[in-house]
Amino acid sequence: MNSDTHSTLISSSLLREVKVEDAIGMVLAHDLTQIIPGEFKGRLFRKGHVVVSDDIPKLKDIGKENLYVIELAHTDLHEDDAALRMAVSLCGANTVFGQPHEGKVSIKSEITGLARISGEVVDEINRLGEIALATITTHRVVNPGDALAATRAIPLIVPEDKVRAVEKIAEEYRKKHNVAPVSVRPFRSLNVGLLTTGSEIFTGRITDKFGPAVRAKLEALGSEVAEQRFAPDDRHKIVNEIHYFLKQGYDMILVTGGMSVDPDDRTPGAIAEAGTDIVSYGTPMLPGSMLLFGYLKGVPIFGLPGCVMHDPYTSFDVLLPRILAGDCIVKEDIVDMGYGGLLRC
Repeated sequence: MNSDTHSTLISSSLLREVKVEDAIGMVLAHDLTQIIPGEFKGRLFRKGHVVVSDDIPKLKDIGKENLYVIELAHTDLHEDDAALRMAVSLCGANTVFGQPHEGKVSIKSEITGLARISGEVVDEINRLGEIALATITTHRVVNPGDALAATRAIPLIVPEDKVRAVEKIAEEYRKKHNVAPVSVRPFRSLNVGLLTTGSEIFTGRITDKFGPAVRAKLEALGSEVAEQRFAPDDRHKIVNEIHYFLKQGYDMILVTGGMSVDPDDRTPGAIAEAGTDIVSYGTPMLPGSMLLFGYLKGVPIFGLPGCVMHDPYTSFDVLLPRILAGDCIVKEDIVDMGYGGLLRC
């Protein structure tokens, strides 16, 4: 080893630092990135590239006077291999992972559906140190190609025991819950009955705005309004219409309007009178705090407040995808909506 060559032990692996001029014929230990402000940022040389004489000017152009080459011990892993093994252990249904890049592997959705990610697993893995797992929040709607998670090795060389610990955490979660820590659930296609209440709409004094808004939200997730009917602010007539939808066998019933505390707002009482087991009237989320949700003989039924017409994202947009993914909503699910539920004041 000449005077310009240095060796360092990292764990049990030998990481050698050499001048770029002395690196010809050697194998790069990691990816090298080139940044041209405003034009390009990406990989210039890939890990495993054998350095040739023509590479020397390019390496100097990105500020490299010295390079790392590495001799891995059998107890260690390169950052790319560590990130890849972590991704493999975490991936579940309807997900796909890419190739390692600079010690990172991205996990993405293959379908339009609802992300299911274990926050417990994420926290447990990140407590290990020297590795990182970043994810989106669970119950988020995703489309094909949307990122779900990314695994990352922090140092260039990672003890294999760290990765084995990740694999064990993921395996134990799979055994306990019969699902991977990172997965995507497909949406069911439901036929929905939509009842729009309000004497002003029923008599034609104003144009219905609920119908188009609700149809758009359902169609974006693969379901549809099979039938829309109208009722005045009359509790008995609203109850009859709800029972009509139930007899038609629709997969879900939506009742819009009349959800506040005004004297003419009959919808909450009518939904209850129809025989609904109400999970919650009101949610700790703004907008959408006046939403009602329950089950009528096993059929999900919503009472939708006016904000659903004009706000792009409300409590309805939180609960609807979960119903379409097959969740049975309980009171605790409603309670959990308060944390992060201030969408707009």
